[in-house]
Amino acid sequence: MEKMYYSRTMKKDDKPVVEIYSDGACSGNPGVGGFGAILRSGGKEKELSGSEEMTTNNRMEMLAVISALEALKKRCNVRIMTDSTYVVKGMTEWIDSWIKKNWRNSQKKEVLNRDLWERLLQASEPHTIEWTWIKGHNGHPENERCDQLARDEIIQCKKRLTG
Repeated sequence: MEKMYYSRTMKKDDKPVVEIYSDGACSGNPGVGGFGAILRSGGKEKELSGSEEMTTNNRMEMLAVISALEALKKRCNVRIMTDSTYVVKGMTEWIDSWIKKNWRNSQKKEVLNRDLWERLLQASEPHTIEWTWIKGHNGHPENERCDQLARDEIIQCKKRLTG
């Protein structure tokens, strides 16, 4: 069962509809991390992936979405599907408050990953976005593919590190 959150309502217009599926993973947290994303529109599909040597799972979850949004060349209606409640709630429930409080959370501490939240905001700006949380590791085909992309990136990064 999918639980859905919406930041904006999709409107009928001439903008292309793009589905983005994303996932991030870490070997250790912090540790070597990887992310994967699938972009789908009009019968076409593109996979993106990447890694970092020392990172956290939340940063990889965010980079998956950021990379996908930054790959879009024009304004779109976007449906983002992720198993990260951190990303979905961050963009639909928490971010306005963080900005009003000068990037402080409810405990008055600095918001973690501010650099990526600001980058995600910028990447989101041109688009109308529907945010959807999907249960991870539950047989969702695209989520499983994104998870595999992320894990493959971790393996490749570790190989580069050990030479």
